[in-house]
Amino acid sequence: MYKEHFGLREIPFSITPDTSYFFSFPSYQAALNTLLVAANTGEGFIKITGEVGTGKTMLCRKFMAMLSDEFATAYIPNPALEPRTLMLALADELDCAQDRTADQHQLIKTINHRLLTLAREGKRVLLCIDEAQALPLETLEALRLLSNLETEKRKLLQIVLFGQPELDRKLAKSEIRQLTQRISFHYQLQPLSAKEIDTYIAHRLNVAGYNGMPIFQPSALFVLHLTSGGIPRLLNVLAHKALMLGFGQGKKTLTGRHVLAAARDTLAVRWDWLLYFASGLIALTLAGLLLWRFQI
Repeated sequence: MYKEHFGLREIPFSITPDTSYFFSFPSYQAALNTLLVAANTGEGFIKITGEVGTGKTMLCRKFMAMLSDEFATAYIPNPALEPRTLMLALADELDCAQDRTADQHQLIKTINHRLLTLAREGKRVLLCIDEAQALPLETLEALRLLSNLETEKRKLLQIVLFGQPELDRKLAKSEIRQLTQRISFHYQLQPLSAKEIDTYIAHRLNVAGYNGMPIFQPSALFVLHLTSGGIPRLLNVLAHKALMLGFGQGKKTLTGRHVLAAARDTLAVRWDWLLYFASGLIALTLAGLLLWRFQI
């Protein structure tokens, strides 16, 4: 596609989470620090929330990659499962020898036995659940029961929930207040600021092998901020499309027009940001005219 045209080794703005592109912005580093500190305490649930596309899956993978050999990890990416099916998925992740026809009670006993074995081997087990807002209430309750598995010294299983803000609304329900009370650490990811977007774009291009003059001109970065709202996944989509447009036109640098054209072709674009900006610009213009009038 456009790799040779722009002097890139690989596509820099893929929406597939790749930890080699992880960059420690303040919000993401704070979330990562929260996860690492919480994992080392070994107590309770951990919850990380953020809007769609804010990088929760990337953060989860980076976190798991940074854990020491002391940890055994299990990862469930699609948790819209009834309790028994979730138990089966966890048993698979922990390499449990199990009867696929076993009921939930037997599955918990099997998982508990495996957790005790790992504990004797000096392992701490951590379960990461992505898209946790999709968990049914009865499955959340089953997770609470799993979190009860413990020795006299510590919990046998620590659980990390990564989810959209809908997860918070689900956890506010009285039926699962016992689980909510066990969330010891939590953090909410924030969108990138305009300055962070500039660094984000440059970082991804650098990781992809680019070392020339800036491809995205200030006007392009400005429009990226307005149309994406600072959401990394949307930034990737818009930047990728803008590079394709520039390649098609034989351009080596991209302007706000390229990003606007990419935005018009993207359903998820944040046009509300453009409306806010236009409203603010009109207000500032009117204020300037009034000041000028009064000065006269």
